[in-house]
Amino acid sequence: MMSLRKCVAPVLMAAGLLAAGVATDARAEPGGCLKYGAVGAVGGHLAHHGVLGAAGGCVAGMYTRHEYRKGLREKAALYDKEHPADPHMSLAERYRNRKTDEQKATLYDAEHPPAPPPGH
Repeated sequence: MMSLRKCVAPVLMAAGLLAAGVATDARAEPGGCLKYGAVGAVGGHLAHHGVLGAAGGCVAGMYTRHEYRKGLREKAALYDKEHPADPHMSLAERYRNRKTDEQKATLYDAEHPPAPPPGH
């Protein structure tokens, strides 16, 4: 027979993870070590390898976030190439008008929509 403690612990852990996810800011950036590590720990716990699952989840989360940020930097570089800075603008104006890599990538995506699939 399963004890109440073993039955309630996963439910409390899931509720805590849900509350932590709701309390954070709403960015589109994928996981990271904490989110993926927590999911890996839960999955690993079910297979009786919680620490291994947490470590694997952490590595997967770090890699996912790295690839996401790398894509943002690449799109931002393409945006900068297409929209060079005005040489007549002062340094202060350039500073006030600067954009983050995420903003530049969004603008680049808006200017370059994906091509429709062939046959349509």
